Amino acid sequence: MQIYETYCREEVDPQGRLTGFRVDYPDDFNFGYDVVDAAARKEPGKRAMVWCNGEGEERIFTFRDISLLSNRVANVFLSAGIRRGDKVMVILKRHYEYWLTAVALHKIGAILIPMTHMLTEDDIVYRMGCTSIQGVVCTTQDEVPQRIRGAARRCGLSCTMWTVQQEAEGFANLTAAMEGASEILDRQPTQAHDPMVLYFTSGTTGYPKGVVHDFTYPLAHIVTAKYWHQAEPDGLHFTVSETGWAKASWGKIYGQWLVGCAVMVFDFDNFDPKKLTSVINRYGVTSFCAPPTVYRYLVKKGIPDMPTLRHAATAGEQLAPEVFRRFTEKTGLPLAEGYGQTETTLLMANFKGCTPVEGSMGVPSPLYNIELRQKDGTPAPVGEIGEIVILPPENGKQVGLFSYYLGNQTLQDHVWKDGVYHTGDAAWKDEDGNYWFHGRFDDIIKTGGFRVGPFEVENVLMEHPAVLECSVVGVPDPLRGQAIKAVIVLTAGWEPSRALELEIKEFANSKMAEYKWIRKIEFVPAMPKTISGKIRKTELRR
Repeated sequence: MQIYETYCREEVDPQGRLTGFRVDYPDDFNFGYDVVDAAARKEPGKRAMVWCNGEGEERIFTFRDISLLSNRVANVFLSAGIRRGDKVMVILKRHYEYWLTAVALHKIGAILIPMTHMLTEDDIVYRMGCTSIQGVVCTTQDEVPQRIRGAARRCGLSCTMWTVQQEAEGFANLTAAMEGASEILDRQPTQAHDPMVLYFTSGTTGYPKGVVHDFTYPLAHIVTAKYWHQAEPDGLHFTVSETGWAKASWGKIYGQWLVGCAVMVFDFDNFDPKKLTSVINRYGVTSFCAPPTVYRYLVKKGIPDMPTLRHAATAGEQLAPEVFRRFTEKTGLPLAEGYGQTETTLLMANFKGCTPVEGSMGVPSPLYNIELRQKDGTPAPVGEIGEIVILPPENGKQVGLFSYYLGNQTLQDHVWKDGVYHTGDAAWKDEDGNYWFHGRFDDIIKTGGFRVGPFEVENVLMEHPAVLECSVVGVPDPLRGQAIKAVIVLTAGWEPSRALELEIKEFANSKMAEYKWIRKIEFVPAMPKTISGKIRKTELRR
């Protein structure tokens, strides 16, 4: 019996497809004690994490290792006065210390605030101003300590700050401190509905929002790991994500460890498809998840054989059918797309037991009660576009749905108007029950009386060999209200020209209905993106 089975009830059909899922947990459920420590007692030598970096260093951690080392870190925090409910910023890239720190914070009931090393000093000032933190743990790389010191001065903040591995001015060394700390930790009192983790969203249309999840959050990722990633009890799962993003929680710790699967961590700075695939082959990765950008590069650069890989998934943005087809042709593995938000866990996916449908988000997770609704609040008919909304359960709290926005009751009220949670995402459902993403409502283009989802046009553009990356937006047009404009980053070896512009227009427009035709093209060296890698369509529209 796997640990996850203690906390859920599953219903599956004869094909192995998940048809029902209910979570049960004690009032004091805590991932650190009830999953990590429980796994260490049950199978102390079982592999929990394989870590390597670009310099050839490697470490393999068992569940016993994670349990004892996280106890040491927890005791360091307790000695420094960090307590239940305190907030601690963690900026550790893909360093293995992230996993020790995260579990330690969970054990003492402190609130984990994962952040990316790419943040500027101004970004850190904004987040410090929102959170009133009591501690910081960070990498010494990329001048992160200098930015944190500068931000703390500007905020007038005094708190305990640690680095890992190396020293930095104004910071204690967590690596050295934990070596002298005890491996014994008495269970600290926490409650399942205490705040556990605080994420900041990427802020594609405004300032980042603080999204708070409680201690039941890991349990919702059982569905993510077992039925979407298809992580196996003795497998090795590899999700490509830096720890500053919620994506890391989806694929690098909670659900995977609950179902008994080890996680692969490749600590790199610059993405290199060859190095990535060599890690997959060297360590025998069995399941893999990455954003479409990674698959685009793999397809463009050439995909090597990956004989141990048995399942591949993608999420974070939409995947062009051309990339889907070429990856599947080479590997024999259809890409299973999934959909969710920072505020949720996995809402929809091409789940285990189903043949992935190219371009579709799949079907709703039985963990949630999901509807497509029109503007008047009525359900959208089959084939018609509606907003994805979540209906609250009749009894109790919805596991996997955020607790609240940090300091923003106005936004909280807005997304929960009419008694349902509004995702702000548009989709439609086909007759087979598969859902198809149409775009953010903010991104939908209204041209000549028609509504066009940018992804419809971006899909076609990605089929042209000159297009490495693209984004489609609506721009003001006196005749149509909005005209469709494509912003394009070219593949290496292609140069911007009027002739290429015309060629791409003709190529794409010949494949689309006239109302979707591209009217303008702009070539750019790089896309404006959020620090999480999402394209800033708002900036492109300007």
